[in-house]
Amino acid sequence: MPSTIDTAPHASRRIWNPIQKDAAIFLVTAEESGGAHTLLEIELAPGGGNTLHTHTDFAEHFEVIEGELVVQVGSQEHVLGPGGAAVAPPRTPHRFQSRSARPTRFRVALRPGHAGFERALRIGYGMAEDGRVNARGLPRRLDHLALLVDMSGTVPAGVAALALPLLRFIAARARRRGVEAELTARYCPPMAPAEPHVAGAA
Repeated sequence: MPSTIDTAPHASRRIWNPIQKDAAIFLVTAEESGGAHTLLEIELAPGGGNTLHTHTDFAEHFEVIEGELVVQVGSQEHVLGPGGAAVAPPRTPHRFQSRSARPTRFRVALRPGHAGFERALRIGYGMAEDGRVNARGLPRRLDHLALLVDMSGTVPAGVAALALPLLRFIAARARRRGVEAELTARYCPPMAPAEPHVAGAA
């Protein structure tokens, strides 16, 4: 089934992952902010979240809108309710998860903005809608996985980080073969304009 991320007005700013059962809304992109930040709103399913990782080029600023979010930064856990905030600096292991029985909504700002992360998120969610990922939500093809890791500026934490040089090699080869261009063309069409009331938000 083809991806449906761009089938309705403004739909391209909200993407849905049927495996993780969460959504991401692009409120402000790196391009729209002149590179200053990327601003996303996340609708996280009960029990959802990610594993420990770092980002090489940007900090993540979390702020909860609704529900409860646990953000681990280094060895410290922050349990956040509405209005609660936490920051994961660059190159600091972190993760977020919901321990609530209800959905959690939060905003995360990437500072500075990161167009590669935005593109990787759109491709990853689009591939999930197209059934091109496994039960864990990871691309079935290794070259696709390598590209998403590389373009997003994400480094797995722990033992998985040992695979990073290999993934970067695979990603470079996939780029030369045009794989990244194909994924970008399929899953990253031009976005609808940002809503006026969030266009300048950070």
